[in-house]
Amino acid sequence: MAEDMKNIVELRRTAKEVKRSALLSRVLALLVGLLVSILAVAYAISYFYDKFGSFTVKVNKYDMARQGLCLSETPDYNEAISRLSANIVYDMTNISGHDLPENIDKINGSHNGTNYIAYTFYLINAGSDTLSYDGKLVIENVTKNVDEAIRVAIYQNGEKTVYGKTKSNGEGKEGDCDKEFITSNMVMTNRKEGFKPKDRDKYTVVIWLEGNDPDCIDDIIGGTVKFTMQFSIATTT
Repeated sequence: MAEDMKNIVELRRTAKEVKRSALLSRVLALLVGLLVSILAVAYAISYFYDKFGSFTVKVNKYDMARQGLCLSETPDYNEAISRLSANIVYDMTNISGHDLPENIDKINGSHNGTNYIAYTFYLINAGSDTLSYDGKLVIENVTKNVDEAIRVAIYQNGEKTVYGKTKSNGEGKEGDCDKEFITSNMVMTNRKEGFKPKDRDKYTVVIWLEGNDPDCIDDIIGGTVKFTMQFSIATTT
């Protein structure tokens, strides 16, 4: 009889252990599934950001809070914004800069074409002081040397300047460009003096792959490039 009771206790203990083990396995499976889902989402975000990253504009948040320097997609604004992003262009292929619309700087916000990024925005002095600001356009990331054939046109209050990298042989700017990139990852810089309260500077940035560039070859197919334009109040010395 004692032996039978011992066996029953052991069976009960074993059943509890099996149940506990099964529950633990389900919990672990759930946690693993959750982790895999998180990693998959993170990978997807990273993949699309790397492959199709949009053009971004930023204002130093401290400068926005301190002096009212802010951004807007329209001349009028309802709130101070420190960051804007252009819509994504998928699978952009090469074109000629001559094929860009003549009114490309006349439309606010994102107005991309099939094979170019076009974004118009306004930098606004919403504060009460006259100030000076610095602007710069930087390349955040590039693969497969696709930037060798990239062109960037910047319209500042209607005045157009086209930028491209120095020729591969080092002999200056490409024939269709007004200026060369300052460095391998710095497209341009500018400074605006006497930016008064309620002043608005209109910018249009157009980015495309120039098909007439000698560096526009099959080797750059699948390459990616990401740009950010940054503004901050200029410091005086």
